[in-house]
Amino acid sequence: MDLDEFVSTHAPKDGGQAFDLESSKMLDVALDGSVMAKAGSMTAYTGDISFERKSAGGLKGMLKSKATGEGAVMMEATGSGHLYLADHGKEVQILELDAGEEISVNGNDVLAFESGVDWDIRMMSSIGGTSSGGLFNVFLEGPGHVAITTHGSPLVLPTPVSTDPNATVAWSGNVSPSTKRDLNIKGFLGRSSGETFQLHFTGEDGFVIVQPYEESQPGQ
Repeated sequence: MDLDEFVSTHAPKDGGQAFDLESSKMLDVALDGSVMAKAGSMTAYTGDISFERKSAGGLKGMLKSKATGEGAVMMEATGSGHLYLADHGKEVQILELDAGEEISVNGNDVLAFESGVDWDIRMMSSIGGTSSGGLFNVFLEGPGHVAITTHGSPLVLPTPVSTDPNATVAWSGNVSPSTKRDLNIKGFLGRSSGETFQLHFTGEDGFVIVQPYEESQPGQ
């Protein structure tokens, strides 16, 4: 295509929503106020926007221990304009949480969320020692929009279900995982395999989001 056609074809779309997809791998935030975003995820912005990197300590720090393998630091973007976010070519999924709705997300998979969303970091002591690297998860409670990332198109499974920790992205706030260890499969799959250590969700009427990809964690 010629240059004018290229510019026109790939120009920003006007979706009119607070969170919109420019493509399956890029989020467009129509900013008028503030939003929390994963540090380093900004690809471009228009208008007048400033960024403040959040430090460790307290609920608003969101600086993970390096031992978790996530090490994700959030930044607060403030101002007005359009903010474009992406994370290593991963697919972006936009969720809208109603008031009181809660979702738990692997810290590495949180891309952005609106300032009205309550958030907390909780240690998942029940899954400590697994290969998931997910000792800490981010709990997000609506109302508001949340953007998470996945390698490829996600699958949402109803509970009860067992999942590979390295493929598990998020789960609904009304369920919580425990570990399930299969010693019979350990011998030929290796100690770091997700099939050896599994997350087991026993609660009813919940869901778990998994991706068609196993993210490697420290020590594997």
